[in-house]
Amino acid sequence: MTDDRIPPEDHASPDAPTVAVVGLGYVGSCLAATLADRGSHVVGVDVDTALVDELGAGVVRFAEQGLKDMVGRAVSAGRLRVTTDYTAVTAADVVVIAVGTPAHDDGSLDDRQLRGACLALSGHLRKGQLIVVKSTVTPGTTRSLVASSLGSGGLRAGADFLLAYSPERLAESTALAELRAFPIVVGGLDAPSTRAAADFWRRALGVDVIEQDSLEAAEIVKLADNWWIDLNIALANELAKFCALYEVDVLDVIEAANSIPKGSGHVNILRPSAGVGGSCLTKDPWMVWRAARGHDVDLLTVPASRAVNDGMPEHTARLITDELTALGKDPAASTVAVLGVAFKNNTSDLRSSPARAVVRALAAAGVRIRVHDPLVDTVQAEELLNVRPSATVDEAVRDADCIAVLALHKEFEDIDFGALAVADPCVVMDGRAYYSKEKIAVLRRLGYRYLGIGR
Repeated sequence: MTDDRIPPEDHASPDAPTVAVVGLGYVGSCLAATLADRGSHVVGVDVDTALVDELGAGVVRFAEQGLKDMVGRAVSAGRLRVTTDYTAVTAADVVVIAVGTPAHDDGSLDDRQLRGACLALSGHLRKGQLIVVKSTVTPGTTRSLVASSLGSGGLRAGADFLLAYSPERLAESTALAELRAFPIVVGGLDAPSTRAAADFWRRALGVDVIEQDSLEAAEIVKLADNWWIDLNIALANELAKFCALYEVDVLDVIEAANSIPKGSGHVNILRPSAGVGGSCLTKDPWMVWRAARGHDVDLLTVPASRAVNDGMPEHTARLITDELTALGKDPAASTVAVLGVAFKNNTSDLRSSPARAVVRALAAAGVRIRVHDPLVDTVQAEELLNVRPSATVDEAVRDADCIAVLALHKEFEDIDFGALAVADPCVVMDGRAYYSKEKIAVLRRLGYRYLGIGR
């Protein structure tokens, strides 16, 4: 069965480009599958043997709707093959580097995977190839580290091969649709590199392309996106706390505030939540901050927004324990069932999930914790949370004094709260469900105490 939102395409032609995607994590897998589905001949390269074996068999680790079907179609059609052998990149017209680039604790770029990939590629490049970096990096990394590492095999960037940067700007759970719709940003080492990268993306994905004047400009675009998102969510979170002082629903305030035209768009305050997680928003602002500090510039908004958002899990836990206390329940004798422990709705990704800090804060108050998430790996979840996940919603919520919805996966959207065997009374903590007022009214008629972030 295919994803209705993403119908299969067959644009294959004799002149379709051959693309090597180096790094088959979440971004690389989505990109490789989409390129192949649109007709490119794709070879995926990764050093993780188990991952390569899985993809070759059509098995996908990532909970991205439609990805498994797309990979299966591409592998069956012979337009996607995966390998651990870097020699496969020699035949490619375009090489896209999409390896992981985490940050160190001090906010600096951990370039080990990127450096390793570039050095491995250097011995297998040929003249005339286009190399495009998609891994998130600090400004100047492509011009310095990438160009020099790729050149260690004897070929020179700009003279023997083209080099460009094109940031990854996808959101988990919607990445496949976004790859076919979002404009692609490109910036090259020189004008020919920029033009070649722009032409490639237009042909391969059929999307608009926004050209930048330099590698550094393109590198900063991704950082600016995530810096803005983190700041915006911090504003929403503090606005939620402010609205709670006056018993005002923050979502009503946000909807009204966002109706004002501003600049070329509208005021666009995002929504508050139990915390910010994932591999990008928690590290990219610190990369910006660290890079600026390297030039003796102290950016104030990054530590401020990070402090606000990092504090939301503890704030959420405190809301729960305070509500339990107000109901006459001792938190240390209460049970909280956490539904959804991934960092956001409809993903299996546990990286920097705020659920971990919520669970830790509740456990510190003596609360008994149960968790259930149908999308995440149960072994990883238990290691992260120190709680063995329950197999079902019913098992998790049995006799619970609070149900904390921290990720509203599709599997949770139709929960029959009236049929749950919970304690009486029971609190519903809305950490990321954004239930409508009609839904909240239903919960209250069923006897639940509704609790939201700024609601």
